[in-house]
Amino acid sequence: MRTGRLGSSILAMAVVILAVLALRVIFIPIAEQNDSGTPLVQKNRLGVNLIPDFSAFDDVSAKKQAFFDFLRPAVKKQNRIITEERRFLLQVQSHLKNNVVLDDADVYRVHKLADKYEYAIRTIDAASLRSLLRRVDVIPESMVLIQAANESGWGASRFAKEGFNFFGQWCFKEGCGLVPQSRGQGQVHEVAVFSSVEDSVASYMRNLNSNAAYGLFRSIRADLRAQKEPLSAEKLVYGLVNYSERQDAYIDELLDMLRHNQQYLDDNNAVSSAV
Repeated sequence: MRTGRLGSSILAMAVVILAVLALRVIFIPIAEQNDSGTPLVQKNRLGVNLIPDFSAFDDVSAKKQAFFDFLRPAVKKQNRIITEERRFLLQVQSHLKNNVVLDDADVYRVHKLADKYEYAIRTIDAASLRSLLRRVDVIPESMVLIQAANESGWGASRFAKEGFNFFGQWCFKEGCGLVPQSRGQGQVHEVAVFSSVEDSVASYMRNLNSNAAYGLFRSIRADLRAQKEPLSAEKLVYGLVNYSERQDAYIDELLDMLRHNQQYLDDNNAVSSAV
């Protein structure tokens, strides 16, 4: 039967409306209840479909390898970015040493990096660049992977699945993340939500490289650099003593995980770089 021009238009509109409704059904977030019974919107519900179900692995070895392989590309990418940033700062440092005047683009980039790593810089000189370089440095891949495994329960935690948060990072503005079900009365923190695995890894690395709580981590790394030694995860992990309230027990646990999972880390427990 021929519908005619008007009938065709109506049919087309009906198809569009049905498609929109179908998308809404698929993408409407599912709410859960917190301890007080208030609905909580799961901020990144679609992330569940983007993260493998690591808990479904029957073989523990396969699960561990799959978890590390899933996160490793993001870790490598962030270390490449940091390596390039560090190379630029070393070049600027060399220019100053040789009395080469910095152009406006170089000055602008130095200030942008100082902002990124939360370092207050007034004058670009040898001292300020040395301080900034303590922050702009790579983090051993195996240390990142092991801490992610520890903090996310090998990717099985609610925060990893719903918020791409593999490192237990907090935020403190209402609505900024997911409310922990075990959050105590009077506490206001939430667990941060990220839009991707890369954003989660980048935030974690920036945190270690800028937060005052991890000054010891950066000092150990700077000492290894000065001694021209590889950036060893087994040495740098001691700088994470303030990452957990468990402190020394937390460090011991990470060291134990590094030892027992070495076969899955592909000898990436040390970073050796020309910069």
